[in-house]
Amino acid sequence: MTFTSDGRVVIERPLEDGDDRTLADDVLDGLTHHFKDLPPKHLYDTVGAELFDLICEQPEYYPTRTERAILEQNAAAMIELTGATEIVELGSGTAAKTRLLLEAMADAGHLDLYVPVDVTESMVRASASAIATEFPSLNVHGIVGDFERHLDHIPKPRGPRIVMVLGGTIGNLTQGKRRRFLRSLSKLLGDDGFLLIGTDLVKEPAVIEAAYNDAAGVTAAFNLNVLTVINRELNADFDVAAFEHVSFFDRQREWIEMRLRALRPMRVRIADLDLTVSFAAGEEMRTEISTKFTPARLESDLAAAGLEPAARYTDPEELYALTLARARTAR
Repeated sequence: MTFTSDGRVVIERPLEDGDDRTLADDVLDGLTHHFKDLPPKHLYDTVGAELFDLICEQPEYYPTRTERAILEQNAAAMIELTGATEIVELGSGTAAKTRLLLEAMADAGHLDLYVPVDVTESMVRASASAIATEFPSLNVHGIVGDFERHLDHIPKPRGPRIVMVLGGTIGNLTQGKRRRFLRSLSKLLGDDGFLLIGTDLVKEPAVIEAAYNDAAGVTAAFNLNVLTVINRELNADFDVAAFEHVSFFDRQREWIEMRLRALRPMRVRIADLDLTVSFAAGEEMRTEISTKFTPARLESDLAAAGLEPAARYTDPEELYALTLARARTAR
């Protein structure tokens, strides 16, 4: 583990080579099942991250701009309610939306600590440096790690804090994993902390499906890029042109599934794993789920983690919601 400090900015790197579940592990596990699947984190190499930024600019993709609009309208109210002096952000990326809350904290005179957590070291270092420059009184403790595995490196609270999971990320987990994750987050809050969760809401299926099937084909390129990642990193020979992007809303589970469908029968050699994988024509491999929420579903998940909603903020069309939650009070 590496640890560096530069005045108000500390960067900690618990994510070392070999200490975490790797692409090789996930490919070996996911592609040898009867129903093939891969975790969505492998969609986000450098090219994938750039493509996702383009997805957020597509007219069909409402979640990012709607979440930002909710924060623009309600950041001051959130800071007033929580009295937060610290923000811990899981999956921080460029911290673009986080600045709205930091500005509200600065206006309230509450600014103390920001803890960005992300697997991409260059992103953590760049955003930590930029944030520290923009907010001269703010301390920054960046963590280069997987937020499902390295939560124990997050410093203990020294004041009221908000732990944030934005971007609908919580929806990428199945219910059991989601509830276990929420229980682990509840331990980070301290006595008077809050959890801030961004959730995409259940709505007309056509609106949801359009967001994951944009007319420009950016989401398709983003999804197919994972095959290029496997080819590059594991010496595989996927023919990317022999797959197509598939995305649909599962009405029963109320989640989006992204898949890659084989257009012909094929055998794929993954040399680094000494593995050959067969695909039938039309066979699909799942690459992401994105759960859509009702207030009741989120409240049930929070209750399973010993939490309860304290405030809910949404847009006029009820497309998306931000929810502040805290430890359940005795009744």
